[in-house]
Amino acid sequence: MSNSHMFLPSGFIRTPLQNGLGRYIPQLQRITLKFCKNHGGSRGVRDFIESDLMEFAKTNPGTVVYLKPRRHRSPCMVAEYLNGEREYLSCHEFSRDEVHKWLSYMCTRSGIPVMRFRKYQHTDYPTVQGVWNPFTHQAPEINIAEFPHEVLSRPLDHGPTATEQLIEIFKKTQIEDPANKPPN
Repeated sequence: MSNSHMFLPSGFIRTPLQNGLGRYIPQLQRITLKFCKNHGGSRGVRDFIESDLMEFAKTNPGTVVYLKPRRHRSPCMVAEYLNGEREYLSCHEFSRDEVHKWLSYMCTRSGIPVMRFRKYQHTDYPTVQGVWNPFTHQAPEINIAEFPHEVLSRPLDHGPTATEQLIEIFKKTQIEDPANKPPN
């Protein structure tokens, strides 16, 4: 098990300005693809630009795409989000599909830095009563009972079975009419 999560900043889960309650606003403001026209490490980025870039731009009209050719440099992507965060990703030796996957990943991110969650739930208005759990409205006898317990281990809505009901009806008819009682 890795200890790399120890160095991540910690915080609470949050969304940018309650995005998605009214309408969804993509948080990726602009993406810059930097590549070399000749270098072999930029082949995947060039293939993506030639074949998939126009489709990407049509499906993401709120994102500005910049192409920046650079001589003899390694390819990279720089994503800029609405909250001012920038994310840099080296694309050296990426295939066309990998470039497409990373672009779609950056489009779905909010721009909030990756962090370790302190709690998986958070509210700005904490409750006075406490957080609900499955044992909130249970009987207090469960706390001191030793399991398996014959009464507490049965289902709460357990009614008599059809066989038990037939036996009960048979016993009632035997009590009402002692003449029909079979000899022992």
